Amino acid sequence: MAQKNRTRIKSPSWCGPGGKSSPQSGFTLLEIIVVVFILSLLVAIVAPKIMGRTDDAKIADAKVQIRNFETALKLFKLDNGFYPDTQQGLEALIEKPGTGRIPAKYREGGYLEQKKIPIDPWGSPYIYVSPGVHGDFDIVSLGSDAKEGGEGKDADITNWDM
Repeated sequence: MAQKNRTRIKSPSWCGPGGKSSPQSGFTLLEIIVVVFILSLLVAIVAPKIMGRTDDAKIADAKVQIRNFETALKLFKLDNGFYPDTQQGLEALIEKPGTGRIPAKYREGGYLEQKKIPIDPWGSPYIYVSPGVHGDFDIVSLGSDAKEGGEGKDADITNWDM
């Protein structure tokens, strides 16, 4: 009877005989503790920096939204020759006003893509005044404290101060 050549597949060097793990493979408790300590240290250093960015992101979001309102208001004026008054408010950008000065050439579909006036990132409505104290119109977000004035992250965000 002829004997066939058989080739044995070698197990990786980190495995014991027959491909089974040797008792020496794996991590020691000390190695795991060191890795957990290093990860904890990284989280302790990085987390405060990330957490502080939430307020910055909300402020940036409010500024972008105010700029969007400004653009929509300018388009409203180009079509109609005037800005909506305070009573008509920002709602005039999504629905043709029925009171005050009625726009003759109101754009079908309004002047904002979304069909509602968004609130500021802190959950308060934007304040719109026209004619404004600082220009043709004033748009204000009262910031995180929802009160006039404030400093730092509590400061008001206004269209004339950007």
